[in-house]
Amino acid sequence: KDKPALGLTLHAATSRSEDEESLGVKDVKRTATQAFGSGVVPKRRSSSRSIKRKKFDDELVESSLVKSSSRVKGPPVIEPVRCSGSEPSSSEKKKVTKSGTALTPPLTMLINPAPMTKRVKKSKQPLHITKDLGRWKPTDDLLLINAVLQTTDLTSVHLGVKFSCRFTLREIKERWYALLYDPVISKLAWQAMRQLHPEAIAAIQSKALFSQAEEALLAKIGSTSQPKLDVFQELLSKHPGVFHPSRTPKSLLVHWQLLKQYYLLDDQSVQPLPKGDQVLNFSDAEQMVDDVKLKNTFILMISDRHQKREIRQLEQELPRWQVLVDSITGMSMPDFDNQTLAALRGRMVRYLMRSREITLGRATKDKQIDVDLSLEGPAWKISRKQGIIKLKNNGDFFIANEGRRPIYIDGRPVLSGNKWKLNNNSVVEIAGLRFVFLINLELISLIKAEAAKMTQQ
Repeated sequence: KDKPALGLTLHAATSRSEDEESLGVKDVKRTATQAFGSGVVPKRRSSSRSIKRKKFDDELVESSLVKSSSRVKGPPVIEPVRCSGSEPSSSEKKKVTKSGTALTPPLTMLINPAPMTKRVKKSKQPLHITKDLGRWKPTDDLLLINAVLQTTDLTSVHLGVKFSCRFTLREIKERWYALLYDPVISKLAWQAMRQLHPEAIAAIQSKALFSQAEEALLAKIGSTSQPKLDVFQELLSKHPGVFHPSRTPKSLLVHWQLLKQYYLLDDQSVQPLPKGDQVLNFSDAEQMVDDVKLKNTFILMISDRHQKREIRQLEQELPRWQVLVDSITGMSMPDFDNQTLAALRGRMVRYLMRSREITLGRATKDKQIDVDLSLEGPAWKISRKQGIIKLKNNGDFFIANEGRRPIYIDGRPVLSGNKWKLNNNSVVEIAGLRFVFLINLELISLIKAEAAKMTQQ
């Protein structure tokens, strides 16, 4: 009785699936006749590529099943295999009906999804490896290997080797253990180091740290002696197995000088630290300094500044006192004739003013002036036409600055384009050259009297 029932159920299931397929075909035919009922068939562009669209949940599940089945070697299987006699569940029926209504991707997309996964794998693998090795360069690896072979101490390597980046001690240890025990990293590092230029390799090897055996041999050379390169060449020839192959006599001399500087030679002795708990530090020494001494030094500094300031003021006032001394002794009063109005006296030359207006400056081949200041001293800072001295009708002398540099009258600057009155014994300073302006008082008094008469008339 059970066997006929099973046959009936199987027959019913197959008839249902056939009815559903026939209904789907009829629906497609109806839509085709509705679309092309007019009789005019439009041209359609066809393509074998799949349409990129978002997949529904059931399609994602089916595509994952298809991909997992396609990874297995052999012909691709699209339909899932079901055991005979097992009836599909209600949830599976719903998935089938939903997928039947939705558009399914073409067969080419379902059958050949494997190459895409292979390409992604190939591109991801080297990126992951290079991401881990990006900070360590082949030069750093070579420096690390040479330093460890010389010192056998990663702490001294961290302190003594200058890498391209500032690595911590932990990073150096991790890198050394990776070079030793990680086959992938060690292989990549070895390949990168083999591609380095021979000159770069030689430069890296010349920076190798000195081992304890090398420093012990160098420390035997006395500090009082002045060894030359021949001594270090003999050391290299006698102990070829101790020194690094990249060592040269010059490099040994430089390292020996460093050892001598830090008192690390055998015949040098370093003063021991004071025993006990009371070790002198900076704060203790600062407290020991007497505050009274500090105050005295501060007072001395202030007094020194005041004295320097007074000396500068006296130096500036010295020409004025010199003029006063000359006027008292009579040295500053030259013998004026009836035609000389005033005189400009320097240390070397005396210039006489015999007209109401004279020009001061530096004479050249193209331009001649009344008073050539280059006769007194170096005048390369003076302009060709530095200034004009003019006598007015009232008997006053004025100087006008027409040069670039200022003219100092009794210590007061007269800038370019300005005027200033000149008195008897006024000190005129132009670019480091000092002159004394002397006036013929007798002649000027006569000129003032005549001017007063003219105004009265």
